[in-house]
Amino acid sequence: MKMSLDVLIAGSLLVFAAVVTAVIIVPGLTITEQPSDIYRQRTPLEKTGREIFIANGCTYCHSMAARANDWDAGAGRIAQAGDYIDDRPHLLGSERTGPDLSQEGGEHPDDWHVAHFFNPRHVRPESVMPAFDFLTAAELPALTAFEQSLGFKDADVRVARQREWKPQAVAAFEGGTDANIAWLNNHVPPGWRSVPNPYPTTAAGLTRGHRVYEDFCIGCHGEVGDGMGPAAVRLYPPPLNFTTLHSREVSGGILYYQIMNGITGTAMPYFKRDLESEKIWEVGDYVAVYFIAKSDAGRAPKGIDAAYETPERTPTP
Repeated sequence: MKMSLDVLIAGSLLVFAAVVTAVIIVPGLTITEQPSDIYRQRTPLEKTGREIFIANGCTYCHSMAARANDWDAGAGRIAQAGDYIDDRPHLLGSERTGPDLSQEGGEHPDDWHVAHFFNPRHVRPESVMPAFDFLTAAELPALTAFEQSLGFKDADVRVARQREWKPQAVAAFEGGTDANIAWLNNHVPPGWRSVPNPYPTTAAGLTRGHRVYEDFCIGCHGEVGDGMGPAAVRLYPPPLNFTTLHSREVSGGILYYQIMNGITGTAMPYFKRDLESEKIWEVGDYVAVYFIAKSDAGRAPKGIDAAYETPERTPTP
């Protein structure tokens, strides 16, 4: 067959028709719009928040479809077609400049979202998200409600969990420093409380811990660990003042467990998906050395030596 204009046009039309059939016509005929097991209708406030979300272009940076190969927030459930039957227009998105939001509801309490909208860098220091401090007193609750609805019935469970623990965390904080720290530590499993940081304190480890602290912690806990970071004015209970731990129970295991799992009901998020194990130990040791002045790094019981372990040296804080 000789190439000619007629053949080129006919071939292009056939390719176009095949793509339209495969991508649009066949899915349109075969997909049944049945609600998924987590679907529920949004409340009027959540619908208003969705309109604010769209109007501010949030979908340009945030997708809303967890995939099978994801490891970050929302990865516990793969998105299904029935999750989106009421979305017009759909906001699945393909860009992940920011995290996927398909299961965002209940990941954080409401006050964390307010601080995040006001200035994302106050709670996530490395965030590239612009500040939304122009949102009005009416828009903030609506946008927060929409964020907390993402994940529908699963999100409702997580939000309820945040709201169940919130008054307990507030009561512990308002009971004074001793009561607050006792409440926090009593919710760490006993086995973790007696575990020391298995890695010896080194200058390099403290430098890496400092970097992690600046990347994830400084916005809430502040430059000197006193809980007076820029986000603190919008969070209640406020972030923990690490310096108050000097004369109270603390261990590398307690710090590790709380950094890894967060503290539900407070603005302290979990970092098990953000930080590898060594980074959690090192930021915990950085906090222990510089803010608490009491580190148990490298002390017994330690277990079998790691294959690669830096010789212990005493750094100058």
